[in-house]
Amino acid sequence: MKRRIDRRTFLTTASGAAAGALAAPHIASAQAAGTTWKIQTSWPGGAGLQIFKDWCATIQEKTGGELAFEPFGANDVVGDFQLYDAVKNGVLQAVNPFTIYVQGIIPAGTFLSSYPLGLRNPHEWDVFFYSLGGLELARELYAAQGMHYVGPVHHGPNIIHSKVPIRSIDDFRGRKMRLPGGMVAEVFTEIGAETTVLPGSEIFPALEKGTIDVADYVGPAVNYALGFSQVTKYISMGPPGFMSLYQPVDLMDITVGQAAWDALSPQMKQFVEMETHVYSDLHHAAIQKADQEAWAKFEADGTEVTRLSQDDVELMTEVAVPIWFKYANRDRDSARVFKIQLDYMMSGSLGYVTPEQIEGLSLDL
Repeated sequence: MKRRIDRRTFLTTASGAAAGALAAPHIASAQAAGTTWKIQTSWPGGAGLQIFKDWCATIQEKTGGELAFEPFGANDVVGDFQLYDAVKNGVLQAVNPFTIYVQGIIPAGTFLSSYPLGLRNPHEWDVFFYSLGGLELARELYAAQGMHYVGPVHHGPNIIHSKVPIRSIDDFRGRKMRLPGGMVAEVFTEIGAETTVLPGSEIFPALEKGTIDVADYVGPAVNYALGFSQVTKYISMGPPGFMSLYQPVDLMDITVGQAAWDALSPQMKQFVEMETHVYSDLHHAAIQKADQEAWAKFEADGTEVTRLSQDDVELMTEVAVPIWFKYANRDRDSARVFKIQLDYMMSGSLGYVTPEQIEGLSLDL
């Protein structure tokens, strides 16, 4: 029997958020397959995990039972750094990781998420992915690893929690600091920090035990829920309007195992792509709302916010730019991805990078 696809628009809402601006098709089938995907997020708790679970709970109804998402939090099925193996071998059908974690198997993944002093606003990343060819490149790279990159998911800037005040980049020198690895860690190593890589679920105990003095993680709401105000007294950010110099637009994504993706109908693939847009928008907005509430809680707990200066921005840029090129030249794919972003950052639209800043540096294309 030929499958009949019935389309209607619907409005998606999230708890505490206004009605969603994007609409997606309702997909129903007389022969609904009743497929359930196990999907694990990198969120270990707080607002991020709840928003993820709420979104997953809408999928079955929207598809008339043809597809359902069974959500899992960080470490519920596998560890954060095992997510890609799990989705490739079918233990999980899909994942919602912090994209920076993919750099361990795809070097160009460094440039598929926020990096120090790079693209600085969510819409700039949307331009990169959806207008300048970034999405096509990401899917090409993931396909070579047996995975399908559906699309980016925004949440906000990362911030730094510390046991001691950080008032300039000099104050990072000698501090034991948790970072996600890769380029971010190298920039901080260059300015004198003693960096270590830990998944998000291990940050609180490391701070509590004094294994680390300083830790980067996501935004205020999630970090407050994870108890960071109990084990640190300071939050370090960039100048006003520039919360994070090192990951100003940290990105997550939806990634699906290739076998699970290939089993979907064309219409269902389109639905999952559209739902990723919906999730990204609602996730970002809900996280920002929760962040505004969290700032008051940090203040009540006695947490002090310190800010780096514009001079620190310029000094860190001097450190970061050569490291950009070092990572971009690790392989041709990295150079291809970064070249798109570099041209955009040097364009009249942004102007983040000047010819003088990259003098003597080149890309191995």
